[in-house]
Amino acid sequence: MWKTILRRVLLMIPQVIILSILIFMLAKMMPGDPFTGLISPTTSPSRIAELREQAGLNDPWPQQYVRWVGNALKGDFGVSYNYKYAVTTVIGQRIGNTVRLAIVTVILTYLIAIPMGLFAGRYQNSWFDKFVVAYNFISFAIPVFVLALIMLLVFGYRLDWFPTTGSVSINSSAGSFRYFLDELYHVALPAIVQALLGTAVTIQYLRSEVVDAKQMDYVRTARSKGVPTNRVFTRHIFRNASLPIASQLGYEIVALISGSVVIERIFNYPGIGNLFISSIQQRDYAIITALTLIFGIATLIGTLISDIVMSIVDPRIRIQ
Repeated sequence: MWKTILRRVLLMIPQVIILSILIFMLAKMMPGDPFTGLISPTTSPSRIAELREQAGLNDPWPQQYVRWVGNALKGDFGVSYNYKYAVTTVIGQRIGNTVRLAIVTVILTYLIAIPMGLFAGRYQNSWFDKFVVAYNFISFAIPVFVLALIMLLVFGYRLDWFPTTGSVSINSSAGSFRYFLDELYHVALPAIVQALLGTAVTIQYLRSEVVDAKQMDYVRTARSKGVPTNRVFTRHIFRNASLPIASQLGYEIVALISGSVVIERIFNYPGIGNLFISSIQQRDYAIITALTLIFGIATLIGTLISDIVMSIVDPRIRIQ
């Protein structure tokens, strides 16, 4: 397995190179630059031209790309034009919030999806199965921003059960257990919104696999030998039905880390998704290129993680 993982990692190198070229070219094709519209009206055009020259924006694109890649390999993505700090510092201050949101969302998603999918498949055509099917249709059809705004209005403003902004209270002291609980309290509502909308695919996969597995020969054999029904479902049916879930684990974590833009924006949650949107609006190319590259690499890593998890769940499966 380790040789296969190493081979996959080596294959990722040319993919990352191509990805970096595309990211850099797309960023340069965006209209304007970091100094467009962000300088005082009294600033002379010669001063703006001087700033562009100092930032290296007048150099040929290949030269800028080589300089950017060389610095990125050293962990230097430049300085944010908006925050006036190193890009790694700006991203590092926010990536922990996004990772926390992704982890809590995945946990809630599986806590909801696994029981619902398993019992819906086990008790097919029952009232519970019909409820799950209806729930899937509704959750799949509702746009994330609609549910987020409704939940924010009801549970954030009307009932005042959850905070409506930020990742932690101002008066919390960092490093304490109370601080940790406060972080979870702030991440709860956006995580619930993402989890409710992210369960549809997992539930449908699991339900379909359970329904199909009930007709398999190994299940009939186990039942004919007098194996209790609960053991048949937990040790035979569920283990085989969990393969699609395992295959999606890496993708889901990465997708949540790189795709929580809407949720973070609505809840004003200080994560890298919110940072990405604000950087686009402010033409902060250093952060835009760094985040896009991180998202692309994370996607490649998520593919590898999914394959590894599948091989652990079912030893018969080998990474190709």
